[in-house]
Amino acid sequence: MSEFSLNNEHLREYERRLIIDIRKGLNRQSHNNSIVKCFITYIQDLPTGQETGTFLAVDLGGTNFRVLMVELDGKEKLKMTTMQFAVPQEKMLGSGHDLFDFLAQCISIFAEKHNLKSTNIVYSMGFTFSFPLVQKSLNKALIDRWTKGFNCTDVIGKDVVKLLQEALRAIGIKNIKIKVVLNDTAGTLISGAWKNSACRIGLIVGTGTNVCYMEKQSNAQLFDLENKGSGNVLINTEWGAFGDDGTLDFIRNKYDFELDDHTINPGLQLHEKMISGMYMGELVRIIIEKAVKNNALFGGKGSTALFTRNRFFTEYVSKIEAQKKFKHETCMYIFAELGIPHVTPDDCINVRYICESVSTRAAHMLAAGICGIIRQMGEKNLAIGIDGSVYIHHPNVHKLITEKIQELVMPGVEFKLILSEDGSGRGAALAAAVAAKYERKTLIDSDAEI
Repeated sequence: MSEFSLNNEHLREYERRLIIDIRKGLNRQSHNNSIVKCFITYIQDLPTGQETGTFLAVDLGGTNFRVLMVELDGKEKLKMTTMQFAVPQEKMLGSGHDLFDFLAQCISIFAEKHNLKSTNIVYSMGFTFSFPLVQKSLNKALIDRWTKGFNCTDVIGKDVVKLLQEALRAIGIKNIKIKVVLNDTAGTLISGAWKNSACRIGLIVGTGTNVCYMEKQSNAQLFDLENKGSGNVLINTEWGAFGDDGTLDFIRNKYDFELDDHTINPGLQLHEKMISGMYMGELVRIIIEKAVKNNALFGGKGSTALFTRNRFFTEYVSKIEAQKKFKHETCMYIFAELGIPHVTPDDCINVRYICESVSTRAAHMLAAGICGIIRQMGEKNLAIGIDGSVYIHHPNVHKLITEKIQELVMPGVEFKLILSEDGSGRGAALAAAVAAKYERKTLIDSDAEI
């Protein structure tokens, strides 16, 4: 599996190319033609752990919609209450206004249950909207396009905050104010910063992958608001698209090209296709299928299931690598499920090697990417908040990323990887808390000037 082995020279070249593309995304002249877009989020401040109060969050990122209430005590502790609602397919494919009316009704059910309506308290809300957006300010973002099975075309180009705020107002809810709209990756950084004040990078490695980080406002040429004091702004890189212009072809192999050819978006999100959970299992399956057909695995005997695209799940990769070496029960069970009962211990050793080759490459690319972000930031001491199913469930990814960063990172840099859970929920509520805190500070400052 030498095709998946990246030496440090490969990884440093990958890092160099990523930095070039990040700077293109940050630059006003080159942004429109850039591959790594580096969108401005307008988030300038991060939580400190000393925030107090009750804050709300909503999270729309797929077929489920969550409503959350987070109570903060100012001592790095929180209490979180959640309700989840299934989004009916007719709402996913119908009128956008019907969709936002449905979301407002879900919020109303939550508010009724927790006695939020019968009060004069105005609640600040964070809105995680994990679809492509054109962000205009902290609480204004236009829908760029729908993904993940949604297609409400009548609201393309409309402001998601205004749509939801108006839907709430239409059913009589006037004491909930949406203070910030963000995606799940920004929420991961914010949630991480609440746990660890040194957190300056947020990374998701799950079904997809993305990274965000705190950039100097002077480097973010598209940032056009006043500095609130931090001098920084959170950048959403959308690095899943890195390589869509051929930049990564020097490390892509025949299996990567075959996988891409059979996806719904050939030629797009190529970086993501080398790393994320949506594709890792399929990469392994393609390699195994080739090995079977070359008589190198399972005595040359496959099955319909094994030869079916996307039938070998990424969770299988994690389970196979999690089993102790020279213990093969898990591997044999998985392939029996796939219609191959004649798996030998040698077959299992070879399958494990294939899984390790694919997951190690992904981890090493992530490590090099983090090193590139750190170099761009110029930070010497920081934490990286990480979330996502691959990071959480794969037995070796954390260790592989950590060890490779240690090899590649600039001298003198101290770093720590931390688990930053539920950025899309907790992170959104914390973002609302920070926004509300800044609003109060602005009012106090204004009163002082008077």
